[in-house]
Amino acid sequence: MKITMIGTGYVGLVTGTCFAEFGHHVTCVDKIEEKIAKLRDGIIPIYEPGLDALVRKNVNEKRLRFTTDLEAAVPDADAVFIAVGTPTSRRGDGYADLTYIYEASREIAPHLSGYTVIVDKSTVPVGTARQVHRIISEQNPDADFDVASNPEFLREGAAISDFMRPDRVVIGVDNERAEQVLRDIYKPLYLIETPIVCTTIETAELTKYAANAFLAVKISFINEIANVCEAVGADITALAKAIGMDGRIGSKFLHPGPGYGGSCFPKDTLALMRIVQEYGENVHIVQAAVEVNAAQKARMVKKIRDSLGGSEAGKTIGVLGLTFKPETDDMRESPSLSILPALFEKGAAIKAHDPKGIEEAKKYMPEGIQYVENAYEAAADADALVLMTEWNQYRALDMERIRDAMRQPVFVDLRNVYDPETMKNLGFKYTGVGRK
Repeated sequence: MKITMIGTGYVGLVTGTCFAEFGHHVTCVDKIEEKIAKLRDGIIPIYEPGLDALVRKNVNEKRLRFTTDLEAAVPDADAVFIAVGTPTSRRGDGYADLTYIYEASREIAPHLSGYTVIVDKSTVPVGTARQVHRIISEQNPDADFDVASNPEFLREGAAISDFMRPDRVVIGVDNERAEQVLRDIYKPLYLIETPIVCTTIETAELTKYAANAFLAVKISFINEIANVCEAVGADITALAKAIGMDGRIGSKFLHPGPGYGGSCFPKDTLALMRIVQEYGENVHIVQAAVEVNAAQKARMVKKIRDSLGGSEAGKTIGVLGLTFKPETDDMRESPSLSILPALFEKGAAIKAHDPKGIEEAKKYMPEGIQYVENAYEAAADADALVLMTEWNQYRALDMERIRDAMRQPVFVDLRNVYDPETMKNLGFKYTGVGRK
């Protein structure tokens, strides 16, 4: 089938490339000429393991191309996916900013030719697909089209495997005609018996928000229980393992840390709260999760400060990891963006390392933070070393070398990667999350 993808951000680029890998002919459209030029040269604007090779392969096999020419890309398409950004509104009210969605709809409308399914791939509030349909109908009353919702459930760092072997595919449609187009697009997944949940448009739109909100609640819950463990002298690692063995609960997302971040959880929890308020309802549990997450980041500042004897002023802090999770260069809403500036403003010198996120971090962090080449440079002459993001390369460090390089052997493990007793025996003053 012929597919046009509007937007070459994280979702658009991964989705378009994977559709091409399925065998479809995909045209990815973006207004930013520099980005399109780089993509044509094989330069990928985001870090996602395996994506660069998959893009090269499908470009070489002529199933994937990049253009700024929307007028040429839309008329022959069987489906046009809208995968533009829906950031939190600049008004600061938590609503999703749908400016780019509606702008894309207006620009698509005059170029529709023949039956086309317009698919909202971006995460959007309930009712957005109806607005897209209205906008296109007003712009082009003769257009033969339907609008569908097809939310994405991609994890950064594992997006390709998530797309190729998903837990489920959710499609929201109004009729069988649109449903069949989407089923044909996802037909390669039938071979691995991927469940396809076909539902109403409104249900599909709400599904992504509900899924992310549930996971955010689970993270905030285990972080609160970790704090209880610290207060009563229990160990969160064993506790999480024990409750995670319960099939009703499951072990995923039961890892305490400095709080959730990224492009989805913070934005989508706030948007869900605003959506339900418009309908006169509340999601008190989600609101509590948001508050707990903010408090957890502040709690981590105090944890680091306490490890330094109560004051960070004049102290050097080494930091391992800046991105909100491993295997991505994404700094959006990363806990490090709340924690490190707070320490820096109170007089700490900070030396940070991240395998992929340094260039992005420089855009958001205060000037004056030093960036180093590896973990051992971060530890050199440090009064404390903070493990912020659990990249694999931080899991088996030469801890004797780390200890000997530091001014004081203080290790603050915000991801509970290392064993407390082992670290104590090596001479470290070790602090974890939810551990004695």
